Amino acid sequence: MKRETPNGMPTIHLTTFIAAPAKKVFDLSRSIQLHKKSMTNHKEEAIAGTVSGLINLNETVTWKAHHLWKTRMMKVRITEMQSPVHFTDEMVEGDFKAMKHEHHFKEIENGTILIDLFQFESPYGIIGRIFNKVYLTGYLKRMLEKRNKMIKDFAESNQWQQVLQ
Repeated sequence: MKRETPNGMPTIHLTTFIAAPAKKVFDLSRSIQLHKKSMTNHKEEAIAGTVSGLINLNETVTWKAHHLWKTRMMKVRITEMQSPVHFTDEMVEGDFKAMKHEHHFKEIENGTILIDLFQFESPYGIIGRIFNKVYLTGYLKRMLEKRNKMIKDFAESNQWQQVLQ
């Protein structure tokens, strides 16, 4: 599902059921290694800040990756965290005008509901807004869905042991 905030910022809202406890899903979602694995086709790597293990409140990671026809870098900071209920990462430096990704974890009887709220604002005014609608929102949604599928696959099998010690 995609929508826009009142200020016109696109928001991607994803809901993913994962048959695993919230704490495991929460930690897999913070794993630098799992994030890199989910983005291998973009050659994503952590180059500064927290570059391995689990990222925590007030920590940053700078990602270098190939997106939209060129190599890009983006530094994000974890600005909110309540384990295992939610955490938020926000862009500190990068190509977006603004980017905020909220991760929410709702434990239910047979697993966890993972809810992503991804808000972003592109530069370049009206051209950026048109690009968002025509291409970028779908591109980012597919990328988040792929990442969530990997979190689900790892959490629902023994693969989680590869990234969580």
